[in-house]
Amino acid sequence: MNRVSVWLSAMRLRTLPLSISGIIVAGCLAEYNGVFDWGIFLLAIGVTLSYQILSNLANDYGDGVKGTDNNDRIGPERGLQSGAISPQSMLNAIRLNVFISIVLTVLLIFMAFGSENLLLIFLFFVLGVLSVVAAIKYTVGDSAYGYRGLGDIFVFLFFGLVSVIGGYFLFAKQIDHVVFLPAITIGLLSTGVLNLNNMRDIESDIKSNKITKAVKLGAEGSKKYHYFLIVGALFTASLFGVLYYTSPYNLLFVIAYLPLIKHIITVKNNTIPKELDPELKKLALTTVLLSVLLGLGHLI
Repeated sequence: MNRVSVWLSAMRLRTLPLSISGIIVAGCLAEYNGVFDWGIFLLAIGVTLSYQILSNLANDYGDGVKGTDNNDRIGPERGLQSGAISPQSMLNAIRLNVFISIVLTVLLIFMAFGSENLLLIFLFFVLGVLSVVAAIKYTVGDSAYGYRGLGDIFVFLFFGLVSVIGGYFLFAKQIDHVVFLPAITIGLLSTGVLNLNNMRDIESDIKSNKITKAVKLGAEGSKKYHYFLIVGALFTASLFGVLYYTSPYNLLFVIAYLPLIKHIITVKNNTIPKELDPELKKLALTTVLLSVLLGLGHLI
């Protein structure tokens, strides 16, 4: 594997589409309300992708130096785990990505608010810094929150509420009631992806003393928790469709229910954690599909 392939693998490209689901929904809702701006949208996509790549590199580093990524782990081999990337090289990449993330965040803030809205500039800059810190502290350091079963909360907050509600605010400069149910839906599904990942790795995480929500709940408990996340997302999306119904096109997102229901059945019948790995990609892409259909359906 050449160096480019090694770094692309470390960035975990398959996780990137999921990260922009909230921005897609926010952009569509902004267009519906007449406040959409392509510059803000594209920069928001760039910022979100930079945060996700930063999180992926930091996770590779954090789990690598702690020994969590080892031969017992299921899933793709990581950069540090394989020895293809040294800890120092990964740290340098993380520092570079922090710089890129901050620059993109500053550009996005000034694109959205100009230079006169000092309070909003300050608030969103703080939010950007918190996003960078959250991306790194998931697995890095002695107090990494991903090792204390708190990853689910942060994913729900940042991938759901911050992404959709915060993304919409960049366009509209206000919060409208229409954003809350989609934000909860995307947050629950994104948390479902993390939980599925943790269910797959539950045995190796126990050995490495990585206490995820799945480790705390156990195999059966984490399955029930997973049902709650996916069914909860189906409920909030359906409620959104009913409350904001204007035409049958608004319900296009129901198409995504078919793979989600099939996914729940697959998880229910699963007895071998390794076989959950393909479901990660399916759930992530289905979340993207739902976000696109929900957003476009609202516009038509």
